[in-house]
Amino acid sequence: MVRARKRAPVRDRAEHPALAEARRVLEVEAAAILGLIQHLDDTFTTVVELINASAGRVITMGLGKSGIICKKISATLASTGTPSFFLHPTEAIHGDLGMIVSGDVVLAISNSGETEEIIRLLPSIKRIGATIVAISGDPASTLAKNADHHLSAEISEEACPLGLAPTASTTATLALGDALAMALLQRKGFKEEDFAFLHPGGKLGKRFLRVRDLMHSGEQTPLVQEDTSMHDVIYEMSNKGFGITAVVDPDGRLAGVLTDGDLRRLLQRDEEVLRKTAADCMKKGPITIAADELASAALQIMEQRKITSLFIADGDGRVEGIIHIHDLWGLELF
Repeated sequence: MVRARKRAPVRDRAEHPALAEARRVLEVEAAAILGLIQHLDDTFTTVVELINASAGRVITMGLGKSGIICKKISATLASTGTPSFFLHPTEAIHGDLGMIVSGDVVLAISNSGETEEIIRLLPSIKRIGATIVAISGDPASTLAKNADHHLSAEISEEACPLGLAPTASTTATLALGDALAMALLQRKGFKEEDFAFLHPGGKLGKRFLRVRDLMHSGEQTPLVQEDTSMHDVIYEMSNKGFGITAVVDPDGRLAGVLTDGDLRRLLQRDEEVLRKTAADCMKKGPITIAADELASAALQIMEQRKITSLFIADGDGRVEGIIHIHDLWGLELF
């Protein structure tokens, strides 16, 4: 008889100190962000409307860790339709204050609200005619009292166990900056297309490329008249290198198309093809696309119709250009 082995009793394992500390830090920082909600009031709305109506820029200013947060806030604002840049307060004291002009909004950030370099700049910024919006953790601070508007980023504690390193305070300030940027985005009616325009090198930018951004136009467009001889049609197709040409009427409207495949098939059954005109041989009613359509729509049409080129026509049917499937491949349009 084989006896079953007794299983060793499962011992309770204490959580690793690193995990315990990580959980505590995340809880403290999450609480800091949630705590900002109770501080939101009409001042936030006033600041949003102020920046939205401003013809100037939002200039963020902070020192140390706050400066790093300022750079991120400026980057977020700029990428969502609000012109913004970071100005180092020390550099501003030594001449770069000239980067601020009347009508700008200066977003001054200091957790204590007592950063000396920023406090020294306040009178000069006001004389320039810029509006000062302060973000600090102390509504009774010098910065808060001397700013035109104050947004509270007050927290109950830092996540640093020593209470020294800016942690929850910088996280809360960054979150408040994001809230400001997103409220402005919504107020401006900023759309995906606008975001893509400001990110032309990114995947989203490619998704919103228009046909006009990629099409070949002018002298690059293969184009013949209805009465063009087939000999000259072949020359135009070969010269432009698309394997196709548009056939237009006297008003420049697209009447039909001819492809190299059409030409081969015609030559197989009609030895007199070269004595005919483009109008005699063309295919009528070709599919076209508008220049303002998305490039992804052009690719979809070509893949569905199993064609390699599309002519671009305006509302009156006049040819504006041509786009080839090779112009679209590899662009990650979907």
